[in-house]
Amino acid sequence: MESFGGFISPGYVADDPLSHILQHPLKVIEAHLPGPFAPNGVVTVLSDQIVMMIVAGLLLMMFLPLFVRKRRDNTETGRLVPTGSGNFIELVCQYLRDVARPSLGKHTDRFIKYLWSVFFFILTMNLIGLVPVGSVMPKAFGVHIGGTPTTNIYITATLALLTFILMVFNGLRFGGKEYLAHFAPGPWWIAPLIVPVEIIGTVAKVVALALRLFAANVAGHILLAVLIGMVVMSLKSLGMVFGLPVALLVVAGSVVISMVEIFVAFLQAFIFTYLSALFIGMSVNLHHDDPAEAGAH
Repeated sequence: MESFGGFISPGYVADDPLSHILQHPLKVIEAHLPGPFAPNGVVTVLSDQIVMMIVAGLLLMMFLPLFVRKRRDNTETGRLVPTGSGNFIELVCQYLRDVARPSLGKHTDRFIKYLWSVFFFILTMNLIGLVPVGSVMPKAFGVHIGGTPTTNIYITATLALLTFILMVFNGLRFGGKEYLAHFAPGPWWIAPLIVPVEIIGTVAKVVALALRLFAANVAGHILLAVLIGMVVMSLKSLGMVFGLPVALLVVAGSVVISMVEIFVAFLQAFIFTYLSALFIGMSVNLHHDDPAEAGAH
């Protein structure tokens, strides 16, 4: 690994099938922090996965407003009717609102913008991670390009931490002492036992958010990497005559897995959004005995 004034050129091996899910640092700085925060005594300021995350954000900021602005015509009624891709985006937004409403209740409109942002951001990162940029162009300008941001546990943990902050901050904001009291729902003399369990349960929700998104994307990419490795191995070991049929079967399997990966990209974005709505709703709605609201749910 070569270093040039803090910018590093990773030793990238073109035939490493797992290289596209590993982080390739582009700029690091030395830091004397605990191990999880500074592995090997350095903090990665910029990497291929961080670049792809930035690209995902820029794509959303550039194209999502354009898609939403498309209307049927300039009449008073037509300006209220989306057209083209705007129909799909409005459908997704309305569906997410309906899914979040039972958990968030009267606070739905307050948090739905965050949930929309999280869904489209994770979805975009998942989808651009399926584009084999790193395989087609293994190195450009001496650095690895491409990568899947959601295969980085630090990125998924940061997203989960944002949900955790909303949970705790708004729980205290709307519930106050009542929010703190729900950590000790029983008699005072069992509080030393119950409070740690409740705190661990709250933290476990955030850990589950981070690990679920991370593990699902890593698993799919590893499976694809194994299949691609089988193609190379079969051609090398069996030769072109016997290895080609095996390679074609493996390629067909890879296409199927890629289709599943596209489905998983949508599914994991939805699951993260749904669980975020559920956990935030559990923090801000401490009472669920409103008959009118229960009937609406």
